[in-house]
Amino acid sequence: MELVCLDLEGVLVPEIWIEFAERTGIDELRATTRDIPDYDVLMRQRLALLDQHGLKIDDIQRVIADMAPLEGAIEFVEWLREHFQLIILSDTFYEFSHPLMRQLSWPTLFCHRLVVEADGRVSDYKLRQKDPKRASVKAFHSLNYHIIAAGDSYNDTTMLEEADVGILFHAPQNVIDEFPQYAAVQEYDELKQLIIAASERDIPS
Repeated sequence: MELVCLDLEGVLVPEIWIEFAERTGIDELRATTRDIPDYDVLMRQRLALLDQHGLKIDDIQRVIADMAPLEGAIEFVEWLREHFQLIILSDTFYEFSHPLMRQLSWPTLFCHRLVVEADGRVSDYKLRQKDPKRASVKAFHSLNYHIIAAGDSYNDTTMLEEADVGILFHAPQNVIDEFPQYAAVQEYDELKQLIIAASERDIPS
């Protein structure tokens, strides 16, 4: 009765907004929750920049369609799903996720939704709930699951705190320094070994 909960961007796939910033040349769109911990402040900044530059949902989706999971992510997900139930807890949006989820063989994804107008303008966003990653882990605990969680950013730390075992993966040094209570690794093989060690079962390595 164990679940592994993973963040998506920065853990299994590249940061979508950073990739979009590189394609458009808009440096301000490179900001993520690694830089701005308040998610609403970050999203309002992103929406304003989209409007300022006349960018619409199709522009973002074209970039995502050309993206691929991080090197080693597909094999890591395959291994996880062989030994654990896997849930992706992400602050991305269902309107973004389809091409990347297909490449990862459709793991279960909990995330948010965008408000898109008829002309393709992204006018707002809708959170699934407040502090959704922590809330999800709390709900899984109520079902008597042992939770192992991994993420890379400020918006993952409440999930890591709520989990039975929390791990920082691909985290920047500022996050590692601020949350020294979590083991921090950079490679999938290292993450795999920490997950095996955190399991209550005898998982082959």
